[in-house]
Amino acid sequence: MRQIILILCSLLVSSALSAQRATPSTVREPLFGRALSNVKVTGNRLAGACFYVVSGHGGPDPGAIGKVGNRELHEDEYAYDVALRLARGLMQEGAKVYIIIQDAKDGIRDDRYLNNSKRETCMGQSIPLSQSARLRQRSAAINTLYRKDRQKYKYCRAIFLHVDSRSARHQVDVFFYHARNSKLGLRLARRMKQTFEQKYDRHQPNRGFSGTVSTRNLYVLNNTSPVGLFVELGNLRNSFDQRRFVISDNRQALANWMREAFIVDFRK
Repeated sequence: MRQIILILCSLLVSSALSAQRATPSTVREPLFGRALSNVKVTGNRLAGACFYVVSGHGGPDPGAIGKVGNRELHEDEYAYDVALRLARGLMQEGAKVYIIIQDAKDGIRDDRYLNNSKRETCMGQSIPLSQSARLRQRSAAINTLYRKDRQKYKYCRAIFLHVDSRSARHQVDVFFYHARNSKLGLRLARRMKQTFEQKYDRHQPNRGFSGTVSTRNLYVLNNTSPVGLFVELGNLRNSFDQRRFVISDNRQALANWMREAFIVDFRK
């Protein structure tokens, strides 16, 4: 009898484990929008990692403004959409993710032209008009979270997503900034650049990739506790770079490639 009970228990445990493997866990995040709010965790390549994803500007500040015909492209909206896509991709790989700048309504959008709003908050708090106050607010939010997260996660990274504004004739590739004395920030920036080079070689083999890695004296890099990376996604005023933003598949590709770079950095 005891042997039969042990066999039955073993079968039940095996069945339960099989069910766990067959049914991935689900994380709910309403910020992604109604259709995408349930995120299936389909991998574990970032299990044990923690991320703070920050889109630039927001609230009263739209950031850079570009134009396509009579339509305006606002930096905060496009950076936010890429940030949401990146956050969702990181969650799918088992990471803990905080979305620091939030819009309760927008969600992930596939539109070419993203309507501007001033609804964005810093994790529920109104975003100040003053630039210095705005930067202090988001850095403080990250540092507060990090003080607890560092006890649980050995790999914590903050990523700040922006869109540059230069002469309309100036086409640029994605480029990366790290804090001056951050060896881990430099390593991450280089891995991001290497990943983008590989993707460009595969998808646009005759074009090449001219993105750069450098230091820059930025408040959010100098005053946030976790290792940080500041990413400029392109020139919002250049007609070629604009395709990187108005086509939703391109916004998704940016998010996917950054996620892949994080996976490499986390593993190594």
